[in-house]
Amino acid sequence: MRSLLAAAAISLTFTLLLTPLFIRLFKKLQWGQVIRTPEDPHNPSHQTKRGTPTMGGIVFILATITGYLVGTLTGGSPPTVSGLLVIWMMVGLAVIGFIDDYMKVRHQNTLGLSGWRKVLGQVAVAVPFGVMALTFPNALGQTPGSAYISLFRDIPMLWFMVFGGVIGWILYLAWISFLSVAWSNATNLTDGLDGLATGAGIFTMGAYSLVTFWQVQQRCTSGALLAAYQSACYDVRDPMDLTIIAASFVGALVGFLWWNAPKAKIFMGDTGSMAIGGVIVALSVLSRTEILAVIIAGFFIVAPGSVVLQRYYFKATGGKRLFLMSPFHHHLEMRGWPEVTIVVRLWIVSGILAVTGVGLFYVAWLAAI
Repeated sequence: MRSLLAAAAISLTFTLLLTPLFIRLFKKLQWGQVIRTPEDPHNPSHQTKRGTPTMGGIVFILATITGYLVGTLTGGSPPTVSGLLVIWMMVGLAVIGFIDDYMKVRHQNTLGLSGWRKVLGQVAVAVPFGVMALTFPNALGQTPGSAYISLFRDIPMLWFMVFGGVIGWILYLAWISFLSVAWSNATNLTDGLDGLATGAGIFTMGAYSLVTFWQVQQRCTSGALLAAYQSACYDVRDPMDLTIIAASFVGALVGFLWWNAPKAKIFMGDTGSMAIGGVIVALSVLSRTEILAVIIAGFFIVAPGSVVLQRYYFKATGGKRLFLMSPFHHHLEMRGWPEVTIVVRLWIVSGILAVTGVGLFYVAWLAAI
């Protein structure tokens, strides 16, 4: 518990107090947000945001790593493979986002990395994660991840290795790659208004802190677990370490939100949004809740979902639009909603989904007793 509180407090303090220093640094480096040209009629109010320091994801990434390392080391429990794998996904996808951000800033346009180059980068991060997740067993033979698709736990009938070693590995790595591409792009599309993705990330990671902490109390290797609860235990390798890094990430996002809330003094950029996606992927895989993440982090599906609906509706109706503009939060802007109203109300939606996911997780535990 001491490690948990220390990690969250340190990461919170880091972003709350040091973000202004990074704002000045990014201004000096001329890392300002690039907005569509004034000739583009979409969201003309966003032109006032041009030049706001971006790539702020660097700040809460550093804060998360600092909080996690200090928290685990001072608490007497050194970092585990599971925690380091979360950092791998967070930093790896953030690097892809940073390259995208830097290209936009340097060339002063909104193009950045092409879609396929971005996907290839995301897969290049996901594959080593998937391989490492099935290696490094502990003394009990538990590996950080598993070759099953999971909901509240591994689903026995959805085992990749039933197709044999080679095909099983290919399918498993394809699944991990799909999750990486899907979640990192989903969080990237959600980051369109001041503080929107940051606030949603706080609810999502807060929910995962609760999920993994409950897994600590009900892990199968716990000697204190009552015999009546053995049927509902969780075979997760390092749940406490996952809780610590999730709490550290929450603390970092809360401190960053102080400066990122409307009107933002700094943007997280693709660097930050893809980092959030990476943490969602890692926590869902390592806590064996990959499908449950669709509810816990369900708000991040709204933006890409609205883009897909818009595209197919446009084709099916010969040019009609379902939304005034996609993603959905821009549709609300075009309807005349103030940005602060949109952000706060969508935070509420995110919170409801996160709480619903935790509630379903607990109900599933009760049903398994």
